Amino acid sequence: KPFSLSDTQLLVGGQKTLLVGMSRLIDPLVVGRVIGEVLDSFNPSVKMLVTYNSNKLVFNGHELYPSAVTSKPRVEVQGGDMRSFFTLVMTDPDAPGPSDPYLREHLHWIVTNIPGTTDASFGGEMVSYESPRPNIGIHRFVFVLFKQQRRQAVSPPSSRDYFSTRRFAEENDLGLPVAAVFFNSQRETAARRR
Repeated sequence: KPFSLSDTQLLVGGQKTLLVGMSRLIDPLVVGRVIGEVLDSFNPSVKMLVTYNSNKLVFNGHELYPSAVTSKPRVEVQGGDMRSFFTLVMTDPDAPGPSDPYLREHLHWIVTNIPGTTDASFGGEMVSYESPRPNIGIHRFVFVLFKQQRRQAVSPPSSRDYFSTRRFAEENDLGLPVAAVFFNSQRETAARRR
């Protein structure tokens, strides 16, 4: 059968579908199983920068040593305006270990009422920062940003263990996230800590 214009259109249409499908496959939040295990799929709409020790920017899937993340990071919200407010949640979905994460998720930090275009230090710390201490295997540490509908009081969780980012968002009318980023970390050897 000779090649026709309709075949080309089909091919182009198929290629477009393939590219859209592949972009989903290479999304680091999907590859790192953050989408699925911690969050539902969402469209990022705000830029969030997470920086440790004023020079270690968090990129999806990169590794940071526990000794580099002992102090709370600077979390910049580069979106919205001073009249919009955001909630930041940080969890470890791999506690106590990635092969049997029966404490999933372990809560590390919650900051609410962060004004847009500022950073987390301008919000209210609801749950204080707990530095990552992975004991078994490689853990993911996930930062999730939600846009609040208004300045609001958020219900504090009863425990750091068995926390659910999805449930927390639902209980506090936060909707889907507007930004998320995660890093990996594992226990350091004594030689590395020196």
